[in-house]
Amino acid sequence: MRVKRGIVRHRRHKKIRALAKGYRDMRRATFVKANEAVIKAGQNSYRDRRLKKRDFRSLWIIRLNAALRAEGLTYSRFIGALRKKKIELNRKSLSELAIHEPGILRKIVKEAM
Repeated sequence: MRVKRGIVRHRRHKKIRALAKGYRDMRRATFVKANEAVIKAGQNSYRDRRLKKRDFRSLWIIRLNAALRAEGLTYSRFIGALRKKKIELNRKSLSELAIHEPGILRKIVKEAM
């Protein structure tokens, strides 16, 4: 006796098509193309969740370096000085200070150097 997968297959296909909502052309309409697109989207999002962390750290360093150069200092020398003085502030908070509270950043620079 053969297995008829009517309702099971229909539900699985419907689930994949729901995930492909907003895609264009056959990537939304047909199961095979939608499935390929959904799998690829999943791979991209998995990879990019990790890349996002790198990208933001890079952005914070760029912002911090720009602010420090205005103070006549480079990023690497500043981070080295912070380590020597055992001042533990992360790059995100330093970047935020550079943008929103430049006076406080100046005080941190004086303390570190």
